[in-house]
Amino acid sequence: MEFSGKTAFVTGVAHGIGRAIALQLAEAGASLALADINAQGLGETARLARERGAQVVECPLDVTDEAAVRAAVQSARDALGPIDILVNNAGVYDCACDFVDSRSEEWKRKMSINILGTLYPTHAILPGMLERGYGRIVNIASVAGVYGIARMADYSMTKGAIIGFTHALAKEVTRRGVTVNAVSPGSIDVSGNPLPEHSFMGRAGTPEECTNLVVFLASDRASYISGQNIQVDGCRKRM
Repeated sequence: MEFSGKTAFVTGVAHGIGRAIALQLAEAGASLALADINAQGLGETARLARERGAQVVECPLDVTDEAAVRAAVQSARDALGPIDILVNNAGVYDCACDFVDSRSEEWKRKMSINILGTLYPTHAILPGMLERGYGRIVNIASVAGVYGIARMADYSMTKGAIIGFTHALAKEVTRRGVTVNAVSPGSIDVSGNPLPEHSFMGRAGTPEECTNLVVFLASDRASYISGQNIQVDGCRKRM
């Protein structure tokens, strides 16, 4: 299988895109360290991954706690060996509102989870990748970080930061065997409920349609792709 012998650390796996990523990697033979603050959702994703034959380590984790992230990464290494793949999927959206009506507590929460929750796992795992001369990092951003979406100004800022981080980090580490890419989903239906049509395709995407690209970028088939932000948005209409 394509990921046999590879270990992936995936954050934000309790539901939606993160769960779909974990399960597709499991089906492809990867060993998995799965992290989420939602212990119940984490446990269910881990159960489903084990049903698909994967060796799984569960990491109940608040990605805004740097010490906890480093401890989780070490636990994953102890159980599974070196980490080859990192998928930074943990993030928060919350409700939309005009920026003038938003509160600083909301900004800080989004910045902590979306930005620090990407930086901390990367900083903990990247040195091992560089030492071995191999790694795949995939950051989940958003079309909000590309275009900016009205009534989502703070969220758009955090996702734009992830895209900028992806471009910059790739320039530092690609020559040393580590590729770094971002995937920016548009409207993805993670609830089974129809979403407003924001794309010229006339529908929302599925988690699996996003996951297919993430797993490709994590594979050796994508060995010459680095520093990219790729949108999965059905030809989104700019809002």
